[in-house]
Amino acid sequence: MGNIDFSTIGLVIAVATGIGSYFLGRHLRKGRAEKKQIKQRAAEFATQSRQVRRARERSARK
Repeated sequence: MGNIDFSTIGLVIAVATGIGSYFLGRHLRKGRAEKKQIKQRAAEFATQSRQVRRARERSARK
């Protein structure tokens, strides 16, 4: 292997996998947060009265 020993290679692999894990986690977290927000919005709309829903729909059409 020349001048590189296995501990240096291990360190490089550990850093690379750590960076990859960070970006993969960020990507997956965005998807989960978006789904959670959609569920919360649906639950909020479900608890609104008919009058509130109609007013919101009228303001959305304008």
